[in-house]
Amino acid sequence: MNNKSDNLPPSPSAGRPDRHSPRIIPRPKHRISRKNIDKDALKVLYRLHRSGFLAYMVGGGVRDLLLGWKPKDYDLATDARPSQVRRLFRNSRIIGRRFRLVQVFFAGNKTIEVSTFRRRSEYTTEEPGLVRNENTFGSPAEDAFRRDLTINGLFYDISNFSIIDYVRGVDDLQNRIIRAIGDPNVRFVEDPVRMFRTVRHAARTGFEIESKSYGAVQRHSDKIWNCPISRVRDEFMRELREGSARPSISLLAKTGLLFSLFPEFEPVLGGDGERDGRLRSRLLATLGALDQRIKKSTRIPDPLLLAAFFFPYTLGLEINERAPRGQGRTSFVQREHRLAVRSVSERIQFPKRHLDTASQILSAQDALRRAAARGNVPKSLRRKSYYPFSLYFFGLDADSRAAKVPAMFYADLTDLEPEISPAPKRRRSRRRRTGRRPGPAAPPKRS
Repeated sequence: MNNKSDNLPPSPSAGRPDRHSPRIIPRPKHRISRKNIDKDALKVLYRLHRSGFLAYMVGGGVRDLLLGWKPKDYDLATDARPSQVRRLFRNSRIIGRRFRLVQVFFAGNKTIEVSTFRRRSEYTTEEPGLVRNENTFGSPAEDAFRRDLTINGLFYDISNFSIIDYVRGVDDLQNRIIRAIGDPNVRFVEDPVRMFRTVRHAARTGFEIESKSYGAVQRHSDKIWNCPISRVRDEFMRELREGSARPSISLLAKTGLLFSLFPEFEPVLGGDGERDGRLRSRLLATLGALDQRIKKSTRIPDPLLLAAFFFPYTLGLEINERAPRGQGRTSFVQREHRLAVRSVSERIQFPKRHLDTASQILSAQDALRRAAARGNVPKSLRRKSYYPFSLYFFGLDADSRAAKVPAMFYADLTDLEPEISPAPKRRRSRRRRTGRRPGPAAPPKRS
């Protein structure tokens, strides 16, 4: 963020923020322009506003626009109830069991999510025996304070184009700080997934995690399994998918959260010895090469992401070095990779088909290296369904080591990109019915 260009007004006096007295930053004092906001998000905001409701852009969209980035998605918040939002937009549906929100659909498979201001987080734990009111609607201030990080607690008000800041998020954006809203020792225990988000946003932005939040991640990393496994798995895959896997995994290791997720990694990657350092470097280099491809808009399938993550761990097990020479080598390498990948993933429960493909990709690296030494790839390997992914990973590994791929693979690698990241299917446009029925067909002309 360009500190000089923002010219923000001074923040109120230090101390605990007043939930009822936000800092209001008028349009001339911030960089968000409607020209940079998605036109369909603006349509939703304007319709809510013109219908008499509060209409705010919230969270990551505000953060990214203040940083000068293009948001990946837009989340909106309002004081309208979900049923009221649904009535305003025919192209929408209400989703969610506990906390309902509205998805508004637009062309190109675009979805804008609209939520009603909430009093607490969907995943915040409560005392046993309390009767839950699932849709705990609240005020804008309550909605801001239920969020995870200060930089994600900002609102953009479409009525006057101002920024509303209850949590001092603008200050932290300017100072390049990641800070939990409230006491992190309480908030991370309430919802341990917030630790993931703290690390991911620090990795994505390059900001520094403030000391109290950082210490809380280290202190409570073992509580990550208090969350449903599906949430843990989804959040971990986001660390790999979003183009900042290298700094994310590095921070997860430093805070100990990585070893809470994968205890088997600690004896292989967590030590101070030369071997452990070499494997850590290999892991970060592989993930760095992966990030570069993702930033080029390549959509990497999950089995390839998992193969990149597990690769240095399997190297540390020295499977290829232990494999017999000659007959039986291939089956040994395949079996050992499959057992290693499955055992280390047992607790997090990745889909079995993804794990099996990831282990096939990893075991095929030995076969590809031997094929390169011979100068030809056996037809039996080319016919494998996982061969394209395996060859793609072979090139990825070469990139991570600044090594050259043998010329014999050039043609196959050139053909791989469309297969790895297929272009989205275009939806056929449908002619809108006008309500009029066609008239009778004209009689044929007489010759």
